[in-house]
Amino acid sequence: MIADEIPTPYFVIDETRLLKNLTRIETLRKESGAKVVLALKCFSAWGVFDIMRPYLDGTTSSSVYEARLGYEAFGGETHAYSVGFSPQDVDEVDGIADKIIFNSVSQYRALARRLRRCRSVGLRINPGVSYARQTLADPARDCSRLGARRADLNGVNIGGVDLDGIQGAMFHFNCENRNCDAFVAMLDRISNEFDFLLDRLQWVSLGGGVLFTWDGYPLERFARVLREFAQRHSLQVYLEPGEAVVTRTTELVVSVLDIVTNGERTAIVDSATEAHRLDTLIYNEPASIATADPEGKWEYIIGASSCLAGDIFCRAQFREPLRVGDRLRILDSGGYTLVKLNWFNGLRMPSLYCARAGGSLDLLNEFRFEDFKRMQGLHRARAC
Repeated sequence: MIADEIPTPYFVIDETRLLKNLTRIETLRKESGAKVVLALKCFSAWGVFDIMRPYLDGTTSSSVYEARLGYEAFGGETHAYSVGFSPQDVDEVDGIADKIIFNSVSQYRALARRLRRCRSVGLRINPGVSYARQTLADPARDCSRLGARRADLNGVNIGGVDLDGIQGAMFHFNCENRNCDAFVAMLDRISNEFDFLLDRLQWVSLGGGVLFTWDGYPLERFARVLREFAQRHSLQVYLEPGEAVVTRTTELVVSVLDIVTNGERTAIVDSATEAHRLDTLIYNEPASIATADPEGKWEYIIGASSCLAGDIFCRAQFREPLRVGDRLRILDSGGYTLVKLNWFNGLRMPSLYCARAGGSLDLLNEFRFEDFKRMQGLHRARAC
């Protein structure tokens, strides 16, 4: 949905598309018995939590602030994980988390004893296998710091500590995985290699990164595999989707500010990958424009308005030439996008809207100069 009266840039979340994903998640929950918690590291726009809440069991986090957001704004189960907890972090999440997951044996040994309220403790396990298109996001990459390895687990002990203190485990081993065969093969390996651990646990999280809400994904088979895994080891399975929840639901609407030609035509828009769509830059994955046409004869580089020379969204072809003032819709700009916004170059921060299924367009958040100024210093100057 493009509203011509709304200043660009802005994001718009489509409730109808979001509900399509959530309905598939609801089906998976019913058919598999798995519980599903939203990965806030991917998407934490709490203005649409009212839409998501009926279809999910809670949230999972990667920091204290995310854990607090899940607890205060979403409800349900609150899972707290961090690559590195401080003692103060553990004290804080202990008061709000239903499950706390430590990243390493050393963190578990040093910090689990501080817990007073939360009695469901988990450990992240690195199974040594993974599915990821980019090394940067591969949780089982060489020398990965993410999770305890098989070699760290000695029978029924973890570094000399009895496993009786561990109720659950988290295996996060996928990133943008649409291949169900690959998932099944890895899960079978985990089931066989870690059966000594799994058979002693109450619950296990299989992490996120599986794009099971995509059209054509064998959801029934996926559900059956999860159900059989849970039955084999007599435990509760959790999934932690992020991208699968919000894929294809959110667009970034921008305006063409200028068109320059220097060997090629470049349409400069009022946004930047460096500031507003960081994963496009980090992973070198071009964005997609809703009105682009591969058969169109008018080709443009869609360039950012930042000062970074290589800051471009994509190349795109159009049936008609672009003009200053045209609005472009940059597709699939929800997951790992809104959570990474920054004030590079002091560019105007996009507002956030929700296109409700009933036809209304609701403003969820907007930013002003005062927000930028506050990020650069204190409200009032004071001596350091």
